[in-house]
Amino acid sequence: MNIGFYAPLKSPDSAIPSGDREMAKLLYRSLQNQGHEVKLVSRFKSREPEGLEERQKQLQLQGEQISKELIQEFSTIGNWRPDLWFTYHMFYKAPDLIGPKVSAALKIPYVVAEASHSPKRARGRWSLFHEEVEKTIAHADLIIGMNTNDHAAIKQIINDNTRYEELRPFLKINKNRERNKITGRRYLEKKHKLPLDSIWLLAVGMMRDGDKFASYKILSEALTKINTNKNWNLIIIGDGPLRTEVEKLFSKKIIFTGQLTSNQLQKYYSSADIFLWPAVNEAYGMALLEAQSSGMPAVAGDTGGVGDILRDNETGFLSKQGDAADFADKTSTLIDNLELRRNMSRRALLITNRDHSFDLNSNKLGTWISETCSQVGGL
Repeated sequence: MNIGFYAPLKSPDSAIPSGDREMAKLLYRSLQNQGHEVKLVSRFKSREPEGLEERQKQLQLQGEQISKELIQEFSTIGNWRPDLWFTYHMFYKAPDLIGPKVSAALKIPYVVAEASHSPKRARGRWSLFHEEVEKTIAHADLIIGMNTNDHAAIKQIINDNTRYEELRPFLKINKNRERNKITGRRYLEKKHKLPLDSIWLLAVGMMRDGDKFASYKILSEALTKINTNKNWNLIIIGDGPLRTEVEKLFSKKIIFTGQLTSNQLQKYYSSADIFLWPAVNEAYGMALLEAQSSGMPAVAGDTGGVGDILRDNETGFLSKQGDAADFADKTSTLIDNLELRRNMSRRALLITNRDHSFDLNSNKLGTWISETCSQVGGL
């Protein structure tokens, strides 16, 4: 079937890397993998991070105009027309201001993956966009939850005729992790002059204001509290407008690589020993999933859906959110215990292959899409 794909927060072809962009890409490819013809129908960004009512009203007007143009385009004989609308990631700062209008006009099923509902936003600076989120949830034929932290609030307001399914975050699993580790460590040893007998720690994150910078601040504080006699080195991968400020948080011994391609990044995932990320207000963290899929035990902040990926005391440790001392204690435990790291590495590989693989979750998604179309009178 023809599927119109839209991501109001960040388009899958955005030039700015992030976990949100990667998940959008994977969902897009997943739908293609099921044999559908998928088209990105709009790059309109509805994000309004400041809670400015006038700006939200302007975005609503833009969304209405884009909706009218798309309805006209899709209704013209001979033009490509979607049989189903698919929206990825919608919440009170970036609602879907297009999809519900277009799908209603065309009388096609509407599907949204990773919808978030925050009742406390019913009053205050984002009340307009909160209403848009509630209208979208009411309109949806299928809601796909990808963060267990969202489930309770969504299910409180979901309609009886709306189907709700849970899908784990997923990715293409690296099958050559063990083979790559030796060559990867030798490469990074030469590139960064890293001692092979040191414990290599790895952090990956965009360097921007807000939660990302807050995570870096906690990480930098935690490093000063690590209690171990073993040598360790930290590599930080990422870039952004606050890179200078982030670098000032850390000592000169920390290695900063800047932004890397996926292939370059994989060498670090395959070679490092422990993944670290405080994950302040993180949804779940694609970098964490990529690290676990390469067999890296991790220490991550216990927030949002992070626990959906990192199994506490099994594939790593969940740390109290914002607690640098707790984060340092758990990191020290992993640094000092080689056998624990090995056991957690094996479990991380097993669980990501079992629960987070592209093929498994792509097939689930494909089944739900087909059943939804049949149930609501689509194809």
